[in-house]
Amino acid sequence: MNTSRIVERKEIVLNDSLTKMVISGWGNDAFENTVVEKITYLSDGLKVRGYVAYPKDSSKKYPCIIWNRGGVGNHGAIDEFTARGIYGQLASWGYVVFASQYRGNAGGEGKEELGGKDVNDILNLVSLADEIPSADKTKWGIEGWSRGGMMTYIALTKTDKFKCAVLVGAISDLRQYINNNPEGLRNHKEYINEENLEEKIIQRSAINFADQLPNIPYLILHGGADETVSPSQSTRMAEKFNELHFNHKLVIIENGDHYLKQYKKKVDSIRKEWYSKYLL
Repeated sequence: MNTSRIVERKEIVLNDSLTKMVISGWGNDAFENTVVEKITYLSDGLKVRGYVAYPKDSSKKYPCIIWNRGGVGNHGAIDEFTARGIYGQLASWGYVVFASQYRGNAGGEGKEELGGKDVNDILNLVSLADEIPSADKTKWGIEGWSRGGMMTYIALTKTDKFKCAVLVGAISDLRQYINNNPEGLRNHKEYINEENLEEKIIQRSAINFADQLPNIPYLILHGGADETVSPSQSTRMAEKFNELHFNHKLVIIENGDHYLKQYKKKVDSIRKEWYSKYLL
């Protein structure tokens, strides 16, 4: 009987020019010493698209990291080139990486709900480690960027699996985010469903349920010049964590925008150090 939850998997192979760009952007180790695969896996019976990455050296076990993308729908979906870089780099640090496009995106089945049942698409990645021989299933970290940060906070209320978390430009107050991005309200109505909309917005905002989060080490990174998600969303979460006596570190990068592109090396260094301290 085949109990596989990965129904399709294929290694990403890029052309020479894209390969050079990956090496330039994420380093030679990210390309030479890792494998990144595009996968389709089962989540609540739906075929959902995603990625898995791992070191080529299979002689030992590696801790696992779930990486949660931002954006809504296919806006923010991770293409093969970006996956080869982001996940290849994480794998080169000595981790097995799992990532979801969320249901309904990139050709996957179902419809995402912006923090509803699509949170299961994150939680259901955990069982995929059974199919990666080098995965150390006892050690899990989780990382979320922007909307993926919101998804990360919600996922953390539903499991005690994770030993540490990294949040980058994370949405922790969905109401404030919508108020600051009026065009975003249309998206949220489309995906969340207007029934009990305000209640759902409150329920999906970590600022309102910080006391339900596990007491694990949290790294909170945010660009001080972020015009998409206000840096106050992260400073207020840090204040909550102070009140709760949670282990956390807040880093506001003074002139950083939402994507922190100009500060990539600094951000990578801080993230790598965090995982090394709490996950390896």
